[in-house]
Amino acid sequence: MTTPGAYLRLMRPANIVTAIADIMLGFAASGAMLSFSGGGFEFSGTNLQPLLWLILATIGLYGGGVVFNDVFDADLDRVERPERPIPSGKATVAGASVLGAALLGGGILAASQVSVLSMLLAMAIALLALLYDWKGKHHPFLGPVNMGSCRGGNLLLGVSANPEMVGELWFIALIPIVYIAAITMISRGEVHGGNPSALKGAIVLYAFVLAGILCLTLLPQFNVLYSIPFLLLFGYFIFPPLIRAMPAKEPKLIMKAVKAGVVALIIMDASIAAGFAGWPYGLLVLLLLPVSVIMAKSFAVT
Repeated sequence: MTTPGAYLRLMRPANIVTAIADIMLGFAASGAMLSFSGGGFEFSGTNLQPLLWLILATIGLYGGGVVFNDVFDADLDRVERPERPIPSGKATVAGASVLGAALLGGGILAASQVSVLSMLLAMAIALLALLYDWKGKHHPFLGPVNMGSCRGGNLLLGVSANPEMVGELWFIALIPIVYIAAITMISRGEVHGGNPSALKGAIVLYAFVLAGILCLTLLPQFNVLYSIPFLLLFGYFIFPPLIRAMPAKEPKLIMKAVKAGVVALIIMDASIAAGFAGWPYGLLVLLLLPVSVIMAKSFAVT
């Protein structure tokens, strides 16, 4: 018998919170803040409205994307994960498909309330998500790029609050693409019994991510001093679990390194947002972390 709670589980609410962090980062980078002098920030009704629309958009896009992930994996999950909503009978493929389509359509509609560019970016994210769910995740190289592109596009969706800035800041989308590739390499290390080469490669990619964030100091609107405390926290979250997993080659330790990488997505966003809009705004983004952690206790994240 189907239940409303099962359909909510399909949306992975804890993961959606990390997508909201992307939007808040992009919004800060766009310069849509009324002011950020002295490390402060200020909202007005004029700039708060597009932020709320873009948050609604990412909820729909991310939620719809992960719902369709379970739709495409329904047959496989009946064998490997029968406890999931669709295999357990608590949700149906038809019902999940309708929900996923409604969420993706709603996300695109919400984005259209901000600008035409926002709508086009939302459409691109929806297509990338469906491509990943259908075929992308099965490809060893294009899969991580496909997944990372969804994240990078989501960040640019936040930037589209100020459409003319998308063309100027397109390159910041490369940061989440590389970061997602690193997490994927770690997870593959688990699949292969703890592949040291995969884990070492992930450390290199993590280092590139940190270097990329520090290079943003070349932008006149980015103050790296506000980012440093968040970057230290970011490094504390991602490196120790990965280093502990390397010599042990234990699946549990590698799994912890993967989870740490996923959780640290919010910290990474907070560190960059702080550089663009000041440390108080960075703290505001960081507050999404405990929200995601608490929700993860009730809802699956994978």
